[in-house]
Amino acid sequence: MCGMPSGESTQASVHEPELVRPTEEDRVAAAGSELIGGPLGRRALRGRSWWTPVRVIALVAIGMFALGLIQKAPCYNGAWFFGASSQYTHACYSDIPHLYQGRGFADGLVPYFDKLPGDMQYLEYPVLTGVFMEVAAWLTPGSGSIQDQEQWYWMVNAGMLMACAAVIAVCLTRTHARRPWDGLLVALAPAFALTATINWDLLAVALTAAAMLMWSRGRSLAFGVLLGLATAAKLYPVLLLGPLLVLCWRAGRWRAYGTALVGAAVAWLVVNGPVMLFAFDGWSKFYTFSQERGVDFGSFWLIMAQNSDDPLSTDTVNTFATLLMLLCCVGVAALALTAPRRPRFAQLAFLIVAAFILTNKVYSPQYVLWLVPLAALARPKWRDFLVWQACEVAYFLGIWMYLAYTTSGDAHKGLPTDGYHWAIGVHLLGTLYLCVMVVRDILMPERDPVRRSGDDDPSGGVLDGAEDAFVLGPAARPARHAAHFEGPQVEWGRTGATSGSL
Repeated sequence: MCGMPSGESTQASVHEPELVRPTEEDRVAAAGSELIGGPLGRRALRGRSWWTPVRVIALVAIGMFALGLIQKAPCYNGAWFFGASSQYTHACYSDIPHLYQGRGFADGLVPYFDKLPGDMQYLEYPVLTGVFMEVAAWLTPGSGSIQDQEQWYWMVNAGMLMACAAVIAVCLTRTHARRPWDGLLVALAPAFALTATINWDLLAVALTAAAMLMWSRGRSLAFGVLLGLATAAKLYPVLLLGPLLVLCWRAGRWRAYGTALVGAAVAWLVVNGPVMLFAFDGWSKFYTFSQERGVDFGSFWLIMAQNSDDPLSTDTVNTFATLLMLLCCVGVAALALTAPRRPRFAQLAFLIVAAFILTNKVYSPQYVLWLVPLAALARPKWRDFLVWQACEVAYFLGIWMYLAYTTSGDAHKGLPTDGYHWAIGVHLLGTLYLCVMVVRDILMPERDPVRRSGDDDPSGGVLDGAEDAFVLGPAARPARHAAHFEGPQVEWGRTGATSGSL
């Protein structure tokens, strides 16, 4: 990458793959590199260097995370504690300090086992996230005022979440061996920095990123175990097993998929089993809360509800949202089995998680964290990534300004309902735009930045370069190439796959 060291800590051997440099194939990356010395070649350090891509990107990610902490400073210094709307006008809201007392951590209550005072009887988070929250509570000093304790609790959680951010950066950088500098997409993502400490989602994202790395290395069992742990922290990672099933079906890699599935199930049960057996009511709260929760922020369902005289009931929305998600799953499966070339795992992983986000009845601003690493692997193109990020930043500001409007009484400071609907629309369109780009890459593989570099599926593990065992429709015919494409013929896989199979 641009003005950066070449990334080899030692002289490259003839067996090491040549790294892909974004500044040589991405005009936006090349233009942005002028800020740090220009594209590789003018000031790059070649040969031996401590500054490998993974170290550079991890440090950049930590630096951006620190900037996100600074952005929360107005809340840390008072807006979380004084004035209902000031934490929204400063766009620095976080669930973490509020739930320290609100979910019984300040009183030493045990999550899932002890009932909470108020309407929420038990902690409404999956078990591994609850463990994360409890560990942070153990590390929080119990002396001082409740404000002091909440500030400490947020800082302890921030430190633990920063470690998660570093893990994500390292894992993503190493997943595509020839494209380490794509990790900068995550490290520099503004929405990633802004939303990192709103909630505890980074734990699941880090475990999912580690799982993706293990799959890319052909370690199916480790992938399954990590994905099971990720699902024990947040529900969305289990969605990745769907597209992986279809890809393994197309490639005939049933043994690897079975190993991953068993590993995921066992890891999930190890975490959830004890709580499920001894505190079932507390354990099930996350699932019942998700089912009973009404239409909420960020979804197109909210736009419909706020513009209707007779909004749909929660049960009806649940049914329709489930049907829409199932239709998206069928569409992704059909795409995987009929595409001219077998799609890359990261592409389908991004599409299925994006489909869940688009059809769900709620979209909290930190949910963007689920997509950022997958987007960097699925579509490592700076222009499209930044377009999407701009839409997410707009939504980030929109929801806080809307909440400022609704909590400021007669002053009406902030964004009214119609303006918030536009912010939701921008978020939805931005996500759909990136989905369209990924689908186009699948249907026209020579448009795919990863495959244009000559790779097949570097995050695919056992799928990388494997021949097809089962295909449908267009997949049995010659590949469709992008119209008016000028460039070298793509080599589909590095293990001898022919042009008619992958």
